[in-house]
Amino acid sequence: MNTQAPRRTGGRAARRASRAAPVTEELRSIRRGMESSALKVLTQDQIERIHEAALEALETIGLADAPESGVAHLTGAGAIVGDDNRLRFPRAIVEEALEKACKTYTLYGRDPKHDMHLYGNRVHYGTAGAAVSMVDVEGRNYRESTLQDLHDASRISDHLDNIHFVQRPLVARDVTNNRELDLNTIYACCSGTKKHIGTSFSDPSNVQDCLELLHMIAGGEDAWRERPFVSNSNCFVVPPMKFATESCQVMEQCIAGGMPVLLLSAAMAGATAPSTIAGTIVQAVAECLAGLVYVNAIKPGHPAIFGTWPFGLDLRSGAMTGGSGEQALLSAGCAQMHHYYGLPGGAVGGITDAKLPDMQAGWEAMCSNVMGGLSGLNLVYEAAGMHASLLGFCHESLILSDDLIGHALRCVRGIEVDNETLALDQLREVCLGGPGHYLGTDQTLARMQSDYQYPTYGDRTSPKEWEELQKPALLPKAIQKKEEILGQAPSARFDVGLDAAIRERFKIHLPPY
Repeated sequence: MNTQAPRRTGGRAARRASRAAPVTEELRSIRRGMESSALKVLTQDQIERIHEAALEALETIGLADAPESGVAHLTGAGAIVGDDNRLRFPRAIVEEALEKACKTYTLYGRDPKHDMHLYGNRVHYGTAGAAVSMVDVEGRNYRESTLQDLHDASRISDHLDNIHFVQRPLVARDVTNNRELDLNTIYACCSGTKKHIGTSFSDPSNVQDCLELLHMIAGGEDAWRERPFVSNSNCFVVPPMKFATESCQVMEQCIAGGMPVLLLSAAMAGATAPSTIAGTIVQAVAECLAGLVYVNAIKPGHPAIFGTWPFGLDLRSGAMTGGSGEQALLSAGCAQMHHYYGLPGGAVGGITDAKLPDMQAGWEAMCSNVMGGLSGLNLVYEAAGMHASLLGFCHESLILSDDLIGHALRCVRGIEVDNETLALDQLREVCLGGPGHYLGTDQTLARMQSDYQYPTYGDRTSPKEWEELQKPALLPKAIQKKEEILGQAPSARFDVGLDAAIRERFKIHLPPY
């Protein structure tokens, strides 16, 4: 007769089942748009000195190479063309643009549940970038990125709660015609997710066709203009302090077409911006202020994201470094400048210089994602999946980043202090004749989901449990999840009639479902 007591597994199984059960949005410990201003890497005096330096740079140095249309818009707003053909910006016209600028707006998803309301210190994380390679985690190598990879990245992102928007993270290198590339990028992203999408255009002549495609997806131009679910990521400047002529022309067409624009200044400290962190922020702010004048000269109050995206540089080699502490400081400092102006803004976070999803990738991505979030950065771009200083994108890292960003968001949420959370009643109950612990109290059980963030892929088991579970590792879990998602038809796919109409009008490179 076996007298050995049965092993206690029910409690552990019940706890696991409880954690695995879907949690309603209201009960989640984290969600999109939580606010934070906990981290301040700049003092108020430093912020004001950066602002004054940016204004001086605009007034005395100015920007070169605006297109003729841009010169007309900017001189009409009060900019001055010098003998050296550089446009200079008197302080008054910058201040006027700041008055006119849209301070609060919504970046829409095709599904309203994904709408992002941008103002104050509300934080959102998403993808971005222009990686030219895909990370093959099983072969431990890199290969050229494809349109299918982009579509799959959008499909995966659609399933990840902590990825709030999908700006194109990679380039479809198998589509060599620029017009078809721009159209297929929109198609691949929109048919993969109903979250807000960001994209760029390789040529001004492609914008109207792309708008026509977006009108078809939206159900007409009026429906598109009411809820534009795609924004234009626009590198309107070539640092230092030059306009990018064709990108400016793209921006003008996007504004006319009702598309929000991301004013993207992407200098590298020590190469195309000063080597100091403060100097790099000055230049990024000056360039984006010039862009703000430009946008509001065309259409006052048009939604424009203040996109200070300065990158770090390894001065030993001259190579870009996205995973450095300097990068985290750059983005956190930029967030404070956005708040100073009261403008919705974005910067980078989550980039890693590591080639594979390893410990280096984890510490680098977490550093800038947490610092950006704690600074109240409205839009943290490139927050997931980016390797090799933006040269490589990884589907498995995208999935694992959902856990990483979940931890960052829990830090963003911070610590609530009120009569309930101070928990004096619990202290009395437990310590004065109670059980001496809080594990089974009503308050502990009630706040299990609303206060605590649990990893989906991270392992918190004991060594004994880990062995019992056959020693699970992160990457196999991510691979399994990727295969599970990509084995399903995407919920964002277009209905058969719309898809056929799109394919009749445009050359679509992805096969139909």
